[in-house]
Formats: sequence, structure tokens, C-alpha cells
Amino acid sequence: MDTRNKILPLESLALKLREHKNRGERIVLANGCFDVLHVGHARYLEGARREGDVLVVAVNSDDGVRSLKGEGRPILSAEARARLVAGLAAVSYVVVFEEPDVTRLLSILRPNVHAKGTDYTTETVPERETAQRLGVRIAIVGDPKRHSTRDLLARLRTLSHA
Repeated sequence: MDTRNKILPLESLALKLREHKNRGERIVLANGCFDVLHVGHARYLEGARREGDVLVVAVNSDDGVRSLKGEGRPILSAEARARLVAGLAAVSYVVVFEEPDVTRLLSILRPNVHAKGTDYTTETVPERETAQRLGVRIAIVGDPKRHSTRDLLARLRTLSHA
């Protein structure tokens, strides 16, 4: 399978999702930076997929990652990160987004479920008010936050200086 077929611009994705909804399928939206993919990411996305039939993953743009994570990030380009995420079996579609959060995507894509990792609670999800207004259920999924790209990069830097 060519994973590029899973990566769509927002307008095309919205049309595809309407087809899925017309068939009665439940749409789940997950999002993140996914800079240096690790097991915590895989578990988060597998948990998100269990919430519905179709998993859409919104990947932060390079500028978005830089503003969230600081200088020197992202390690991988948005295109590379999208391709890696699209390669995971749990993932149906990937879209790259520019905004600081997925409020706009929730409004356009209208998923049934918005999945966030265990570093959030239903009260701390940034898009909580929009999700509630649209009738989108919030699900906290994945394993406890014991994995981070920041920690992995720090370990690699330590090893390279040893």
C-alpha cells in the first residue's frame, strides 16, 4: 500500500469523511506532532482507533511544532511525519494542519470522537468547548505518558557525548 494515498488535503478529506458517515461509520480525530515516532504514539493511535471505524490523524505543521516545542524542532519534516503516521495500520487518513489546535478541523470534519492522549483530561482538552458545541465526544486514550520525544532526544544527546 502506498501510504501517500492516506495523506489528504483538508477539503478532500472532508469529502471522504462524508462518504464514511453516509455508510454509518464512526469517525475519530486524533492529533499531535509525532516528531520521532515512538511506542507511546503507536499506543495512542491504536487506542484512538478503538473508539471508532475511521481514524483521522492531524499532524502539526513544521511551524506548529516549532511554536509548541521550541527551536531545533521538528526533527522530521511534516511530510516525513505524515508518511510515518500514515504507515501505521490503525490510521485511515492523515492531514497536516497549521493552526495551534484542531478547533477548526473539528468544525470542518465533524468527527464523532476527538481522541487525546493521557497527558490530558476531558477538562483540559484545548478544543473541549468546540467539541461540546458540536456534539463530539472526547476520549482520553493510550497508555500513561511515560514516553516523550523530548526525553528520547535527551538520551540520544547524552549517548552521543559519551
